[in-house]
Amino acid sequence: MSEHAIVRTTDVTKSFDLGKHTLEVLKGISLTIVKGRYISIMGPSGSGKSTLFNMIGGLDKPTSGKVFIDEVDIAQLDAYELAWLRCRKIGYIFQTFNLIPVMTALENVTLPMTFGGTGNDEAVDRGMELLRLVGLDDRYNHKPSELSGGQQQRVAVARALANTPSIVLADEPTGNLDLNTGEEIITLLKKMSDELEVTIISATHDFKMLNVSDEVIWIRDGLIDKIEQRDELDISVGTIG
Repeated sequence: MSEHAIVRTTDVTKSFDLGKHTLEVLKGISLTIVKGRYISIMGPSGSGKSTLFNMIGGLDKPTSGKVFIDEVDIAQLDAYELAWLRCRKIGYIFQTFNLIPVMTALENVTLPMTFGGTGNDEAVDRGMELLRLVGLDDRYNHKPSELSGGQQQRVAVARALANTPSIVLADEPTGNLDLNTGEEIITLLKKMSDELEVTIISATHDFKMLNVSDEVIWIRDGLIDKIEQRDELDISVGTIG
């Protein structure tokens, strides 16, 4: 696999104006994420990890600094171009699943393809293929209320892969799941990363993520505290708080 930088940030800061006070959430983050790796962004609540995650996903813009997706400076994109990039290059998985209640599993998975301009027959075929990939093709006609939490998150994983993205961003993907189901979702994401060469970037509190991560980026007080590679994690995983 080539060492291709799929995400690059240079000195990214983010601050929020709170009347008389300014809250600095990110204080200068520079990092490079290589294509096809499984990355976990970890840190305590309020550390800035979710804000960094939103920057990488094009969901928010930095106060200063630059974010590049596949060497495209996303700050230079207009609203239409940014929407296209988010639709085609990035898949999103959320803690709360964010499935549309009135739609079936298959309809939820094919929706991003419809936005992306894929024809209906092709979308249905690919949607079923993705549901098969996550082990839910027999539930394609079920609505979210008829699925367990783990099954809903599997649908969300399939939906994130709908437009063959380069990056899947997973925001606390196991946060609403029990221990065993959470482990199943983590294993599934790792499988997607390995088999499809998708870059998985997860913002998480879940230490089980360490078992599958190629790299862990630890954020503290708006700065990168440390970056650990897989082989370094093997040494310290038993001792992490």
